[in-house]
Amino acid sequence: MSTSHEESIENSEVSLKDIETEGLSQSQIVRKRFFRHRGAMVSIIFLILIITTVYTALESRVFGVRIPGWWKYTIEDLPELKLGVCDDGLVGCPTLSVVPTFLGGHGVHLGEHPFGQDDIGRDYFALVMRGAQRSLMVTFVIGAIAGVIGTVIGAISGFYRGWIDSVLMRFTDFIITVPTIIIGSVIGFHFGNLGVAFLAFYLGLFGWTGLSRLVRGEFLTLREREFVDAARVAGATNRRIIFKHILPNAVGIIIVSVTLLMSGAILLETALSYLGFGVVAPDVSLGSLISQYQESFTTRPWLFWYPGLFIISIALSINFIGDGLRDAFDPRQRRRITKKDRQNAKVARKALAHK
Repeated sequence: MSTSHEESIENSEVSLKDIETEGLSQSQIVRKRFFRHRGAMVSIIFLILIITTVYTALESRVFGVRIPGWWKYTIEDLPELKLGVCDDGLVGCPTLSVVPTFLGGHGVHLGEHPFGQDDIGRDYFALVMRGAQRSLMVTFVIGAIAGVIGTVIGAISGFYRGWIDSVLMRFTDFIITVPTIIIGSVIGFHFGNLGVAFLAFYLGLFGWTGLSRLVRGEFLTLREREFVDAARVAGATNRRIIFKHILPNAVGIIIVSVTLLMSGAILLETALSYLGFGVVAPDVSLGSLISQYQESFTTRPWLFWYPGLFIISIALSINFIGDGLRDAFDPRQRRRITKKDRQNAKVARKALAHK
């Protein structure tokens, strides 16, 4: 009796799922599933807030046009190192306060230097904003370049197979055997002084290996499907089969993999900058800030807190977005059955019974 009841609920849930997606295109179904993922939605909003804050805080130039920032200090300014004196006599303490006065705090305010000051008096909020800009740039550039290269190599390898597959996969295996941190260190040592954009570009040239293997496996599976055979019988060229038939069906795994690759990119940049092979002075990144002030951890730990907080926040946000995309593109990744799901299943069962 219990087994029959569970099967009835499960069948009702399947029916409910069919009713909810009836008449919708595949893209609309994916969008609907993605918008229902609370973690992904919160992460998108949080990541947009971070990007907006970071890129509007400091003055910038776009195609030669100067765009002023809303923060009063820049990374070149050297205000007097006396503000925000700590209780134990140290200087450069953060002036940020988030505890209201009625709870025994100093009230909610930013102060003159919310993140404190560094050794020579520079505003640390401005430094963290600039560092986050550079780290975000590295993340998106690596994601774009590695995504394109990995997709192209994986698609060609999986579709044509034979000697083309062997050559491309052996080349991929060769890249994989070299540790990423060593490749990044060599690239950072030779090209780090050219700027963060060049560093991200060269790192992206070696970050595609995992994605290419996933795309290859997906293409090997999809090329044997009936709709591909039908396209061949209809006289479609290989180019049309790849771009019009197979690639749209593999876009889910590509998007999810690129998203997760981006979250790993910011950690790679952080590790390289910490080791001294990433972004070099006078420019800064979140990793270089942590590396530069590692000896101050015991006396002024806030010099670690804020760069580390931004690194963790960005990486987690991108990971949650990737998790939401995975659930949206793969209907088999179903969340657990909640009480609301059971209630909806009962409603659907009653609706079906009256038909």
